[in-house]
Amino acid sequence: MNALRIFAPGPVNVRDDVRQALLHYDICHRTREFEEMFVDTQSKINKLFNADNTYYSVIISGSGTAANEAVLSCIAKEGEVVLIIKNGIFGDKLEEIINQYHIPREIASFEWATYPDLNLIEKLLQVNPKIAVVAMVFHETSTGMINPVREVGDLCVKYGKKYFVDSVSAAGGEHVDIVNNHIDFTTSVGGKCVGAFPGSAYICAREAYLKELTVIQCKNTYLNLFKHYQFAVTKHQTPNTPNVTLFWALNKALSNILSEGLDSRVFRYQSCASIIREGIKTLGLHFLLDAYMSNTVTSVFLPEGRNLIEFSIDLEERGFIIYLGKEKYAEMGMFQIANMGEIYEKDCLDFLKALEDILYKNDV
Repeated sequence: MNALRIFAPGPVNVRDDVRQALLHYDICHRTREFEEMFVDTQSKINKLFNADNTYYSVIISGSGTAANEAVLSCIAKEGEVVLIIKNGIFGDKLEEIINQYHIPREIASFEWATYPDLNLIEKLLQVNPKIAVVAMVFHETSTGMINPVREVGDLCVKYGKKYFVDSVSAAGGEHVDIVNNHIDFTTSVGGKCVGAFPGSAYICAREAYLKELTVIQCKNTYLNLFKHYQFAVTKHQTPNTPNVTLFWALNKALSNILSEGLDSRVFRYQSCASIIREGIKTLGLHFLLDAYMSNTVTSVFLPEGRNLIEFSIDLEERGFIIYLGKEKYAEMGMFQIANMGEIYEKDCLDFLKALEDILYKNDV
């Protein structure tokens, strides 16, 4: 375990065997050994999402935003509209990508930390028949809220729409269950709940839709999903030189989850979140959310008058890293506690003890 315990939603503390995977001997990505590892990793990604044999996965060197851009820059055909459902900064980022590529869009916008209104979403689907794709975030990390993924998936089936879900901070920490939630495209990364490093992203999608892609339809070069799919299918490789070492670490982290069992991993995260939240209540602090909280991110307000920056520095000096609230929540003194990666019950108890000391004993 590192000297610093990271209670932030990525990067995360990783297992020693994942770190050691970075030391794999030098290898060229245009070799049989890399191709075998690539195919093995694809299989493990599918298992992570509980995908059946109608889904196919590709791996991209980059952040979760890179994977999201690869999908959103390719998913809509000429004249089709994308409906973005957003209630936080990562929903805003989906809209930013769509706007950058000048793709027609509708926006179902809700206040941050507000649960999306399914009736409003359905009305938008009813009045605009050009909507072909619905896009939303599974776990809106900026607040810690789990969005109505299954319910929106049901609407997409009802109205015949493709469904894209950003699972960047959900995969490995929640049951994404791509089949039962009617998800057509989803994305995630190694450096969050999966317990690997930043820089390895992946996409799992219905292969029938991947086969429909054309090179012209995809509006990006490096993040061209058509090219990524074609190279993966025909060569078991990536179209450009990937971050090879991170692929090995991702593969090992996925192996660890499958060995542990996804149910066990999710239960561990739930248990740690419960310890943290009970401790927060005992300390008299207040949560941003009172429902729909994720298994891995807890948003909390500091007591009035406390300086958020000084507070985070005090925690870091005790060996704990937290995440500061974004935009208006930073001004309100909100911080986030994430229990992703190699965080266990004892770590949570140690964190709560440090939190109590800083808040109420002024023990610097």
